[in-house]
Amino acid sequence: MKNNRKVAIAFLGTVLLFMGACQQGPKKDEPKDSEPPHEEKISPPEGIISLEESKSLYDNYTRNRVGMIEKYEMEQYPDEKYVPSRFTSFTYEDIKQYMAYIEQEAKGANVEISSLRFYFANYPNNERFPDGKKIVHPRQNSIFIVPAIMVDGEEHGFYIGADGQAKLIKNAVGTKGMGHNSNAGEKSYASFAPTLFQSGDKSLDLNHGNSSPPPYTDF
Repeated sequence: MKNNRKVAIAFLGTVLLFMGACQQGPKKDEPKDSEPPHEEKISPPEGIISLEESKSLYDNYTRNRVGMIEKYEMEQYPDEKYVPSRFTSFTYEDIKQYMAYIEQEAKGANVEISSLRFYFANYPNNERFPDGKKIVHPRQNSIFIVPAIMVDGEEHGFYIGADGQAKLIKNAVGTKGMGHNSNAGEKSYASFAPTLFQSGDKSLDLNHGNSSPPPYTDF
């Protein structure tokens, strides 16, 4: 009798354990410590140069260009001190925003940017730019950036027309009458510039960086 009771108790315990296991459901796999995905290391572009070469290029400009610029500016404005600029800088955030902006506009126009052109420039001897922004360093050299696209196997700087399509800058501004060291060309450009684009056209050219003369250089 006792044996039967022990068997019944053992059987009942087994049933209760089985029912409890069914209610709990299958155990989920314990979360493993997930490692962040491995990012592929970026190789340096072919255009990266050494610090020694950078220094050499900087010194070449000092020897071969700075003196000529100083002489020219002193001849034009003998009563004003002039120190040639040595670099133009844009904030990292501005460059990221610019890249995102031109990619957005190129995508909307269904074109692909092939390169960026860094044009050498020279600020006028005025207090402000045409858009009203202050010219911090009048007469200083600078750069402006122009995105380019491939058209018929050739690269051309472009802008976005009022119709949303990519259009070539050369067809809007041209180079006729703007010869080197030509007063007539300068006058032609000056009179043509205010009516350069039609209403709704978008320029993608970036300027208004921070140009600085020495001693704020790295070399």
